[in-house]
Amino acid sequence: MGSLQKGSGIDSVTRSYFNKFQERTETAFKLILRVPLLSSASDDNCTRFCLSDIVTFTESKNYRYDYKYVEEIDGWIKLHLFPAKWQEARLRCHFEGAVLASPETPELASILKSIAAERFPCGVYTGVHATFSPGDYFSVEGTPIGRMPIEWAPNEPDNYEGKEDCIILQGNGTAADVNCTDMYPYVCYRSQVRNPVTLNECGTVDSEYHYEARTGSCYKFHTVGRTWSRAFMACAAEGGYLVVINGNVEATVLAELFAKHPDSQISAKIKHVLHIGFHSWGENGAWTTIHGQSIEAAGYSKFDNGQPDSPHVTMCGGMFRKGTLDDFNCGETAPFICEKSPDSLYENTKIFG
Repeated sequence: MGSLQKGSGIDSVTRSYFNKFQERTETAFKLILRVPLLSSASDDNCTRFCLSDIVTFTESKNYRYDYKYVEEIDGWIKLHLFPAKWQEARLRCHFEGAVLASPETPELASILKSIAAERFPCGVYTGVHATFSPGDYFSVEGTPIGRMPIEWAPNEPDNYEGKEDCIILQGNGTAADVNCTDMYPYVCYRSQVRNPVTLNECGTVDSEYHYEARTGSCYKFHTVGRTWSRAFMACAAEGGYLVVINGNVEATVLAELFAKHPDSQISAKIKHVLHIGFHSWGENGAWTTIHGQSIEAAGYSKFDNGQPDSPHVTMCGGMFRKGTLDDFNCGETAPFICEKSPDSLYENTKIFG
């Protein structure tokens, strides 16, 4: 990666472009997003900004509360302030029902460049990568880099030490290749054209969530096994949480859901236990839900016979097919269930409990 230079701010063409957009959008409103500095000792160029200085959002179309619709790109965007590795960024966008944004069009390129210029002069990740084949750069949606309006920084791309397969946009508007394990902020994008939004009874575009009248919650069974941490991440990104059992009725509901997915449908090392939302927190026997309650206070603490059986190891919550609890290895890949309230992705709603 070449030397980083601080951008000079939003250029006049981009500013004019979005001013015109603002003038002709009668329902537009400005979302003022003031954020704290994320700079480190080696990054003194990061400055505060208002996201509304970069794009103007409209209230005319809804996806989820943390995404804002931008008419000019006919889609929704979300700025992730916390830096992540490229694969982590890609995966989180995917779980949110979006993609890691790439400068596939002049409009998207302008938005990404402006975000970098105003807030992240060191760069933001794009969805452009060559992780499948060295030197073959495509967006996560399959667009080759040669069809994107990208200007390379001086001496870029250089594929330093043969380890730079991901692309960032810097604050000065130019692109550079970087190591995919480097940490950068990023933007997720959902296109209205490619992925029209139709919300179901669970308040999500995800058709795998189903409402359960006995509990008032929606549930999604993940057949692709993940570690407990990854399962937690997936549920959070989808607008829910790793399921917490609040009584015998809910335990029955989950056991019934588990029964609908035989081992043959599950892709995981462990297939007879689910990851669920409680943890030992490193304390022997201090089983606490991800919402901060003891499992007794949450309403369900029925461990299977002989469980828990790992008293001196940090363990995570599991559930057997019959609905009893297990102390489970956090690092094992296993199926899991996400729970969400039907309105968890709407504005100003209570997330749980």
